[in-house]
Amino acid sequence: MGRAFEYRKATKFARWDKMAKQFSKASKHITIAVKQGGPDPDTNVALRRAIQNAKSVQMPKDKVENALKKAGDTDTSDYEELVYEGMGPHGIAMVVETATNNGQRTVANVRSYFRKKGGSLGTQGMHDFLFDRKGVFYVLCEDVEDCDELELEMIDYGLESIEKDEIEEKEYYKLYVAFEDFGKLQEALEKNDVKVDKSELERIPTITKELSEEQVDDVLALIDLMEEDDDVTNVFHNLE
Repeated sequence: MGRAFEYRKATKFARWDKMAKQFSKASKHITIAVKQGGPDPDTNVALRRAIQNAKSVQMPKDKVENALKKAGDTDTSDYEELVYEGMGPHGIAMVVETATNNGQRTVANVRSYFRKKGGSLGTQGMHDFLFDRKGVFYVLCEDVEDCDELELEMIDYGLESIEKDEIEEKEYYKLYVAFEDFGKLQEALEKNDVKVDKSELERIPTITKELSEEQVDDVLALIDLMEEDDDVTNVFHNLE
């Protein structure tokens, strides 16, 4: 069948593998949200966000419903969110967010990834001064008639800034809000019928570090290794 067929097959399998990991992580977030705030999305802001983000990665409706159903089971409600901090290669600060039902396994894996790529696992809180925790809402530009009007409407609900960005060939407005105002802005967007594609709690670096192309590759290799782990949900860094 030739090399072209093998390439297409490998690409398809890689895409399926990525989708499977995204679905697995989305299910974990749904489980944790239900565990923390109950099974009703109307009264659980975190659960609404988890469902919204599951839909943003094209997780099928039946899989979302199945994740909600399983979230109440004793065998699947033991996930916890753990955060690890460390130094990547070439002095890059890194924060690794995880969702796991086995903290000993997860910390051992994260430590091994740092060591394997020339970094080291540090102590919790060591990077507090390097990252601001923000809520970020992603709204497709095509769904916004007037960005200035949207900004004026949302300022009273904690909106700090709006940036335009292109992600996977789609243009988004990224709405930033302080971590503690996340729920307030989410409810305001919902009441004003602003269609949010996805939303995240991100760690924005206050100080960034510029590296050579070769050094950047070293850091990206560590990030890739981390993100292959099913327990890892987010990796933040201060690479320029």
